Amino acid sequence: MSGRIVTFGEVMGRIGPREFQRFPQALPGVVDFTFGGAEANVAASLAVLGADTAFVTVLPRNSVADACVMALRKLGVDVSGIVRTDFGRFGLYYVEPGANQRPSHVTYDRDGSAFVTADPAVYDWERLFAGASGFHFTGITPATGERPAQALRQALEVAHRHRLTVSCDLNYRSKLWRWAPASAPRELARQTLRELMPFVDLVIANEEDADNMLGIRAADTDVEAGRLNIEGYLEVARRICEEFDNVKRVGITLRESVSATHNNWGAVLYERDRDRAWFAPTDSRGAYTPYAIHAIVDRVGAGDAFAAGLLYSLAERDLQEPERAIRFAAAASCLKHSIPADFNYATRADVEALMTGGGTGRVRR
Repeated sequence: MSGRIVTFGEVMGRIGPREFQRFPQALPGVVDFTFGGAEANVAASLAVLGADTAFVTVLPRNSVADACVMALRKLGVDVSGIVRTDFGRFGLYYVEPGANQRPSHVTYDRDGSAFVTADPAVYDWERLFAGASGFHFTGITPATGERPAQALRQALEVAHRHRLTVSCDLNYRSKLWRWAPASAPRELARQTLRELMPFVDLVIANEEDADNMLGIRAADTDVEAGRLNIEGYLEVARRICEEFDNVKRVGITLRESVSATHNNWGAVLYERDRDRAWFAPTDSRGAYTPYAIHAIVDRVGAGDAFAAGLLYSLAERDLQEPERAIRFAAAASCLKHSIPADFNYATRADVEALMTGGGTGRVRR
């Protein structure tokens, strides 16, 4: 794999009850504290797959942030680009896991964090991009505040000058995008992302993001009812490439939510130059047949696992053909549903085993 992939965003502490409890049941009592955040999740997953990757953020100088840096370093992520500061706090978010017909709930506690309040000038993008081949960000980073949005714009300008391949996971978060009170969250999101899209080569989204962030949606789709018009996403991808002629590829995850713990999962990759889409997984006849995930352990981070799987496969010679690349990414993200917390610990061997039909869950001895 040639070149390093740099990711940029906020990493937080994740707090959640055990065994699908609700917070009123779990507290006072024992909860799990882990680390997560979309861009850190991508870096962690890339490192586990074997890629050269670096994560850039700002963290306060305290022992909790030290533990976070150590956790990323242990996985093989280059953390030399993490800025430490005496100002701001370590951001948090709370996850109450859903089950069956009860949905999961996320509560953010990240106002005033070191990342959100950091001066954009603290990032030395020329140094951070030295030796890099790719830069990955998500729509969450500019959603957290005006300063992160400014820092991201500066990063993209330098990345463009260095001719890095830029990927963006749209990742709309309705509970964020509050830093411009005169604008509604979705309006602010669309305005901001549209200004950043001319820098992007690869767009990644889920079944809702293209609509929420860009105003482009698949016809005859009802996400809340778990009904997707799969072929409609070819048109969504094509329209993204038509509106932003710099975009070369679009990868979209396709989630049919039967319940909180039962989803059907797959993905599509569209290439502008060939005007063609590849769906995964497929059956022996080549027809799209999504993974049926009947007992989800944790769906948080599945989209990030897809992004990492796609970035990894597109950079690997033996995986980069579109049909194989999207199969790899869909399988990697499917496996994430079986892994607690944000990071995907599925290795390349794990992913390839699922790609070749090893999805029965039998014990390997």
